[in-house]
Amino acid sequence: MVFEIKMDFTRKARYVAGGNTTEPPAEATYSSVVSRESVRIGFLIAALNDLEICAADVTNAYINADCREKIWTVAGPEFGATEQGSVMIIKKALYGLKSSGAAWRALFATTLTDLGYTSTKANPDVWIRAQVKPDGFEYYEMVLVYVDDIMVLSHEPKQTMDAIASLYRLKEGSVGEPKIYLGANISKYQLPDGRECWSMTGRDYVKNAVKNVETTLEKEGMKLRSKADRPMPSGYRPEVDVSNELAPDLVTRYQGLIGVLRWACELGRVDILTEVSMLSSHNAMPRVGHLEAVYHIFAYLKKHENSTLVFDDAIPFMDERRFKSVSWKDFYGDVQEAIPPNMPKPRGNKVKMTTFVDSDHAGNLATRRSQTGILIFLNKAPIVWFSKRQNTVETSTFGSEFVAMRVATEVIEGLRYKLRMFGIPIDGPTDVLCDNQSVVTNSSVPESTLSKKHNSICYHRVREACAAETIRIAKEDTSTNLADLFTKPLPTPQR
Repeated sequence: MVFEIKMDFTRKARYVAGGNTTEPPAEATYSSVVSRESVRIGFLIAALNDLEICAADVTNAYINADCREKIWTVAGPEFGATEQGSVMIIKKALYGLKSSGAAWRALFATTLTDLGYTSTKANPDVWIRAQVKPDGFEYYEMVLVYVDDIMVLSHEPKQTMDAIASLYRLKEGSVGEPKIYLGANISKYQLPDGRECWSMTGRDYVKNAVKNVETTLEKEGMKLRSKADRPMPSGYRPEVDVSNELAPDLVTRYQGLIGVLRWACELGRVDILTEVSMLSSHNAMPRVGHLEAVYHIFAYLKKHENSTLVFDDAIPFMDERRFKSVSWKDFYGDVQEAIPPNMPKPRGNKVKMTTFVDSDHAGNLATRRSQTGILIFLNKAPIVWFSKRQNTVETSTFGSEFVAMRVATEVIEGLRYKLRMFGIPIDGPTDVLCDNQSVVTNSSVPESTLSKKHNSICYHRVREACAAETIRIAKEDTSTNLADLFTKPLPTPQR
């Protein structure tokens, strides 16, 4: 008998098989799920193409599939006097078995294939099917699958959901517009101009997480700070903290709380991303000061729990005069963006991608590594946020900014590939905004030469992407560069 607290803090108890005692082959146990990035893209596309969303949970999903392992048990008294003591062969994928998740995914994949959906190469748990609205508008219906959580995007999602309901029992009350998905609160949001789009907030998740931390601290005669106007205390640097190492039980607590905060970031709490990234690097050997800093983040969340992520489908205005029109042919030949040869034909309205990128040169006081910050919008919807310490030590701001630009280029190319494999048309190159003029010049002016040869890989990687018209780069003032939030803890007014 197992008891579990799920990501959204709901409780579940199950009588399960002892999968820890079996050793099935790895290929029989792997089971993927839809990525959070793909979910955010789905909410944007629903508004962009004027689609409805219908979600549902499959009740006891695993036991719909056949067991992939050779499992047997001896019947107990609950089987009755005539069967007690008999050897029983397990036929269905019981919860607890290592292969059950993969067995269910394979079964449900067959169902979606029979319904005419195709698994996308960029994310196997995003399924698409060509569809046409009554007015002739062509688009792709989408089905997003996270184990037994299903979300259908279509102008008539009920048709697909009814087909699924005819084969599997859906949880009572779960069918309809999503209200909770993967722990996030989902709702429609009305913009000032009267348009409606989807929004996501981790409000309930954050409230429950804060409540759990407060309950734990109360038992120890402690409580969260009453004042916390920013996620990390002013002037605190976790990399130079020399307080005592945590005891083993507190190390486990620290790692668990970091996991909770990382999931809060996935649900849209981008305002704590940098601080959580900095503290995550100390998971292996956290100190007392690090745990106190984590408690400070929860105190901040308690005071700032209503943060909403809005997937606005409006196309942003961009002054074309900010970008130089140049010829790269003499430097990189007829280089072109790599277009997947097996991508589906684009359908639906186009999306415009805009990226903010920044770095904090030598921000880590212990190693002098820089922090890369990236924020990517599709139209006006934030889709990707990234904050990570760089792998190299750069001797100049120029070097750290170019490393950040190279990382951003690779993230952009990955996202463009994903959009194309989802059948979503992309409007031109990605606009990349950076606040370092030297990097902008070196990246956008063909005849600009590189003086720091050790940055040549980043230099040519970015320039070739510009030549292929994958990206185009322009200068953004530091005060309006949104990626600045993901490079270092900012003062409260600036935040």
